[in-house]
Amino acid sequence: MSFVTSSAASQDPMVPLRALCIARHSFLSAHIARYFAEMGVATTDAVGLDSAAKAAADTSPDVVICDYDVLASIPLQEWEHDVLLSNTPVIAVSLTRHAEELQLLDVNGIAGFLYLPTLEQAPALRILHAAAARPKYSLGSGARAPRTLERS
Repeated sequence: MSFVTSSAASQDPMVPLRALCIARHSFLSAHIARYFAEMGVATTDAVGLDSAAKAAADTSPDVVICDYDVLASIPLQEWEHDVLLSNTPVIAVSLTRHAEELQLLDVNGIAGFLYLPTLEQAPALRILHAAAARPKYSLGSGARAPRTLERS
């Protein structure tokens, strides 16, 4: 279900960011999607990773906004092989957990974390846009480019 429609993704500030909102049940995924749609983000909601894969194919999201509890329940290996999660920046969100409650191993590959009860629109949009602007990456990629070190 889409709450705000969008044309193809671009860096044009007039084109809304496309986000796929994933949660463990329809009530929560719809709530998260509405929450970010009210900020001007073009959202689509999905329940679990199976329906998220189809929704992602239909919408080509710029970023995935996923309930932290869904991410914490996925084995990292499965995440690394999932086309959606391994190639799209993922922002974890929670209504109940604060950032300091996250387990270090659980946050591998997560581009950001937002605690919804205290979230303000401007910082949230900055985080979403920053995550979406990151170069495409792949969690499962074994080949890595050498790092360039700049000295001043």
